[in-house]
Amino acid sequence: MKISILAFTANGVALSLKIKELLDAQGNHTACYQPEKLTGAINTAGMAEPIAPDLKVFTGRQFAEKDALIFVGACGIAVRAIASFVQDKTKDPAVLCIDEKGRFVIPLLSGHIGGANMLADRISEALNAIPVITTATDINRLFSVDEWAAFHDAWISDLKAAKEISARLLAEKPVGFYSELDIEGEMPRLLEKNENSMGIGICVSLNDKLKPYPITLNIVPRTVYLGIGCRRGTPLQRIEDLVLEQLSKNSISFQAIAGIASIDLKTKEQGLLDFAAKNNLPLHFFSSDELLSVPGKYTESEFVSSITGVGNVCERAALMVSAGGGLISRKVSGNGVTIALAQKEWRVSFEY
Repeated sequence: MKISILAFTANGVALSLKIKELLDAQGNHTACYQPEKLTGAINTAGMAEPIAPDLKVFTGRQFAEKDALIFVGACGIAVRAIASFVQDKTKDPAVLCIDEKGRFVIPLLSGHIGGANMLADRISEALNAIPVITTATDINRLFSVDEWAAFHDAWISDLKAAKEISARLLAEKPVGFYSELDIEGEMPRLLEKNENSMGIGICVSLNDKLKPYPITLNIVPRTVYLGIGCRRGTPLQRIEDLVLEQLSKNSISFQAIAGIASIDLKTKEQGLLDFAAKNNLPLHFFSSDELLSVPGKYTESEFVSSITGVGNVCERAALMVSAGGGLISRKVSGNGVTIALAQKEWRVSFEY
């Protein structure tokens, strides 16, 4: 996660630097900030940057750019700072507040989808603080489907259905759970595997059209990678048309796509860049030597090999970016575009 910590006193800054160390050790990218009046007054050179030009403008910028904001200080400061930027739980970053003595860690915004509750638990454990969590499923120790999906980088089809599922669990009523992917470990209390008699349930599948329950909450894990090759000057629309066609043929939701890969000769291919930008998908490029290192048998093209040094770009690129995954659709060509689909290994696990 990209995290910003804003502190407003010398004690708060000292605590923020300690929290930064903890969070960075967990693989996050954390930056600390302090009021300009404290710059030079305390020894934080190179460790805490100034909050400028003012708190509101600065918060707005951080709100748009970061995955989480942590305010070390009074809750009122945090609430006033973020008030005009709050949109909805699918877009807002996690926001937490911690008192300057590190006694209480309070998730204020995006507890589940944004990960504020989970972040609060981890920080409070490290600081030996008290997490002040108020969401109903958490305090009743029940399965939280939106938090679970967010942690596992999965798309949620319907927040209204998610709310109905939470309400049913809070009423101590069972909810169906269907998965096309392997389930490992023990299922949470009140989830009933493949049981549809209650009329509402969760469906984990790459296909968001699958509806095993009258009220179905589809959870689509982002585990599919596109390997794409194309002729020079191929426009976005041709790439998108073939991608959508192949996803449809394989009953895969667009929301299952985790990223795109190609050969490094295509780093300036505008149609490919536009397709990735339009759909907010990470784009990875590999050299011919890297692609040739991917073991296996592929649909080779002498023409492509003469230009790129690799007889098959899309299949090798899809496998390379999926980090040990497997092909679910081999090379398909059309209008100067070739694509292949690979899926990284993913199992349903309730431990997180």
